[in-house]
Amino acid sequence: MEVTGKIKVINAEQQVSASFRKRELVVATEEQYPQFISINFVQDKCDLLNNYNVGEAVKVSINLRGREWVNPQGETKYFNDIQGWRIERLQAEQPAAMPAMPPAEAFAPATDFKEEEHDDLPF
Repeated sequence: MEVTGKIKVINAEQQVSASFRKRELVVATEEQYPQFISINFVQDKCDLLNNYNVGEAVKVSINLRGREWVNPQGETKYFNDIQGWRIERLQAEQPAAMPAMPPAEAFAPATDFKEEEHDDLPF
């Protein structure tokens, strides 16, 4: 799966335990109602965010992760996580270059034009 948008937040790396680290990225989608998607990068994937800045347009490849947890009262809870595993910069789309229109003087006037002649245009 992929998420595209502009980087809103890049948090500092968190050392959760001696053997586990994570880093959060928030991407704002660019649609009528923007969504702010929190994506976690874990372990060696944290380093992927080092060369990115807030405001850059990116495409992030993600996996949805879920887990089950039973609290001390015996109730089962479910948690979801979005984990990033690749991030790419999106190139700003350049508008297609239109050929420049030559000036009006470059066109020769019609010499055999007759206003009375019927044209076959439907409008």
